[in-house]
Amino acid sequence: MEDRDFASEGVKVRRWWERRWGQLALIWAIWTFIGLVFTAQFYFTAFRSQNPVMLSVALYVQMVWAYVWIPATPLVLWLVRRFPIERQNWLRVALVHLPISIALSVVVTALGNILLYLNYGLREGRPFLFEHLLRFVVENFSEGMGIYLLIALAGYAFGYYIRYRQGELRASQLETQLSQAQLQALKMQLHPHFLFNTLHSISALLNSDAEAARSMITRLGDFLRLTLENSGTQEVTLQQEMEFLRCYLEIERIRFQDRLTTTIDIDPLALETKVPNLLLQPIVENAIRHGIAPRSSTGHLNIQAKQCDGHLRIRVRDNGPGLSASRTVESLFSKGLGLANTQKRLDRLYGADHSFVIENAPDGGMIVTIEIPAGNGQR
Repeated sequence: MEDRDFASEGVKVRRWWERRWGQLALIWAIWTFIGLVFTAQFYFTAFRSQNPVMLSVALYVQMVWAYVWIPATPLVLWLVRRFPIERQNWLRVALVHLPISIALSVVVTALGNILLYLNYGLREGRPFLFEHLLRFVVENFSEGMGIYLLIALAGYAFGYYIRYRQGELRASQLETQLSQAQLQALKMQLHPHFLFNTLHSISALLNSDAEAARSMITRLGDFLRLTLENSGTQEVTLQQEMEFLRCYLEIERIRFQDRLTTTIDIDPLALETKVPNLLLQPIVENAIRHGIAPRSSTGHLNIQAKQCDGHLRIRVRDNGPGLSASRTVESLFSKGLGLANTQKRLDRLYGADHSFVIENAPDGGMIVTIEIPAGNGQR
């Protein structure tokens, strides 16, 4: 989040800077600040010497030299944008700036001298002599070249900074888009996986129990409707996720009849917590396939969810055979598309701030425990 906010801030600065009046206001403010700094330096330096000057005189002299660069600064910055410095063209760009900096410095230095003469020379009755102006320009235009260089360097630095921030923003957007695409692809894999299993069950029931097959089709329609309503959402509330799960469990109860019983214990405080869309269905499906389906007796599923220490803890438990030497956690992930996708989605959404544990229950059966941040939004 922090990177995204910082990149957005960079975009706002860039957009404000691109406005003409914004540029002029910023240039005026910077040169005013510089003029005031040099005014204070000039005044207090002269005050400590044998030739003190009035504050108004120091202010006028220094502000003249600051303000004569205001109309020149946009020109320098335009040249900076027009001739960006790259590794292969730095010498050519330097040769472009050199004559322009000399010419501009001569003009600005001459203009500043004329403005000082108009305020002090005319008042003192001194004649305006071109020779004096020429001598002053020759003696002082190098300072103007230094100022030109500082403006150009500041312009290049600011331009590189903006491009750097734009690059970071584009990289962040591309990374987000890639992550979203990967999450969407993983989620989409769950739909055909579930549909194929359900359609296979419907096909098996058509000849033996047509009424049950029709009920299963109805529940499948409800499940698909809920899925489509949130098809573009990676995270939903736990309450919405439980609606999906209840539709799925009703389908499985039709399939297994009285061989499947369930207990659902959900903390009401956890119902508004965001969870990955279709998080529970593949976990419950795996528990039914490996813990309930192989049994000839009644199988039981227990589903719990509660908030604990700033996390949402979800636990799915069955009373099946549990894990064995031939049925390890690794084999479940390698053979089960749903569990593997669930792990990948949790990694994408929460990074290291989650846990996904599959283990044997102390008194038989298998337990799947998931912990994710409570009160979370999509990462």
